[in-house]
Amino acid sequence: MSYCSAIDHMQPEERKALHKNYHDNHYGFPIHDDNELFGRLVMEINQAGLSWETILKKEKSFRIAYDNFNIQKVAAYDETARERLLNDPGIIRNRLKVNAAIENARTILTLQKDLGSFERWLEFQHPKTKEEWIKIFKKTFKFTGGEIVNEFLMSIGYLPGCHDENCPINKKIEKHKPMWLLKK
Repeated sequence: MSYCSAIDHMQPEERKALHKNYHDNHYGFPIHDDNELFGRLVMEINQAGLSWETILKKEKSFRIAYDNFNIQKVAAYDETARERLLNDPGIIRNRLKVNAAIENARTILTLQKDLGSFERWLEFQHPKTKEEWIKIFKKTFKFTGGEIVNEFLMSIGYLPGCHDENCPINKKIEKHKPMWLLKK
């Protein structure tokens, strides 16, 4: 069952509205801000082993805990900041996931230094098969298994599959994609 058709089966309305907002306004849309790209990666990593609904409900807490996903700030986190995150009940308090966020922020700073931006690094890699993407993410980032990489890349429009072919959001997304991304 795709995310599109799953929304129709959800109850109650509050749950459905939470997922519908993500589906209609975020899922599959290109992200051009490095901090937001990093934030989506953090969210996808934290979803591992949990429901996406849990992560959506905690998004505001994640933004607060991780300084609005500011890459420079997160990369500078020390042991005190790490312990603060591990004690924050508003986020997922998993040491491996917290460590991954900090290390991945540091990696993205290096990518920015080398290529100008995290987005440019992604552009430079495109197009790749899902398997090629997984290999390069595992080599580059922490805590990025196959499902995390797949969902991250679908959620930012780099891999197909986030919407059914007849979903009206597909047309909306196509209007936001840069031409180079449309050429798969």
